[in-house]
Order: sequence, then C-alpha cells, then structure tokens
Amino acid sequence: MKRADWIIDEMAKWFPHAQCELNHETPFQLAVAVVLSAQTTDAAVNTVTPALFHRFPTSALMAKATVQQIEPYIARLGLYRNKAKSILGLATVLEEKYHGIMPTSMKDLTSLPGVGRKSANVIRSVCFDIPSFAVDTHVSRIAVRLRLAKPNDDVEVIEAKLKRKISRDKWNMAHHTMIFWGRYKCKAQHPDCTNCPFQDFCRTYNE
Repeated sequence: MKRADWIIDEMAKWFPHAQCELNHETPFQLAVAVVLSAQTTDAAVNTVTPALFHRFPTSALMAKATVQQIEPYIARLGLYRNKAKSILGLATVLEEKYHGIMPTSMKDLTSLPGVGRKSANVIRSVCFDIPSFAVDTHVSRIAVRLRLAKPNDDVEVIEAKLKRKISRDKWNMAHHTMIFWGRYKCKAQHPDCTNCPFQDFCRTYNE
C-alpha cells in the first residue's frame, strides 16, 4: 500500500463518517453554500442557508431576485455584499446558459460566478461522485505537515500531488477525511498530537 493511502486509511479510523458539512438538498444549493463558505466556516454558512433556501430554493427563483433582496439573508457572513452578487450571478448564468441544470465539467463549473477550482471539485465530488480532490486550507495544511506536499506549493500543485499519491478510488473520501483531520484533530493552532499515528514524519511535530 502506498504511504499516502495508508495515511488516509488511518485518518478514516478516527473519522469514519467524514462528509460534506454544508447543508443542501440540490447541486444548486451546494454551489451556493460553497460560494458562501469563502473565508468563513461551514457552521456559519449553515446558520443562514435554511432561510435563504426557503425563500430561494431553486436557481430559477433566485435568478429573479435582486442583490438587495438576497443580502439580508446572508448579512451575518463576511463579505456578504460580494457573495450576494456572486450567488445571484451563479443562479442567473445557471438558468440562462444551462437551463437550471448544474454542469459537471470543470470548465463549465468554473465559468459560473463565484465558483473556482476548489468549489468545482466539491460540487463534482459531492453531487456527482466524480473522482475529484478539492484543496482547502485544511487539506493544504495537512498535506504539507505530512510531507505529501512542500511548504511553498500552491493549491493546484498540492491537488496534483495528492491525486498522484492517493489512489483515485479514495479521492472523494480522502478530501473529506483530510478536512475532518484538520478541522478537529490537526488544527492550525494547537494541533492535538496525542496518539497521532503520523508523529514520526510530521513536519510540525518534529519541529
């Protein structure tokens, strides 16, 4: 077994039920939630989306709204004005170009307002079970600490390295497992190194 696969399997023993923590019922709702999650937590996003999705459950309904109508629903989030413009733009393009059906290709997804490569990978993985590897701050930190990537690697380089080192059939699971590991065990500040199986080669632990 490749070391990277072993690492993922060990993490999965701690977090066997790791999954997307953004609440959603449709690909459109997940796309909106992912856009809203920029520079804030999934938990914070989940506090505003119930009312938002009750009012605008589909891209067709949101595309008919105005920024001013959307803003109050997400005002508790950082950058909410820009995010309101992004999710309105997302809904509008989805309706006008894709007839309300979420595309699946990386090229089409990243053409949607507010949707970058990481967000597109999340949508492809969670909604369509397409092998993908979204790299967020948690995944980046864990990859560097466990020597699966170098400290100066950017997110696209880290994504490419993880895809090369981790078996393709583990990609979707590994993304969530690494996020849970970073969110609840190997935190940015004060990581919990107790009983960590990776102490021997962890950059942070050995510093």
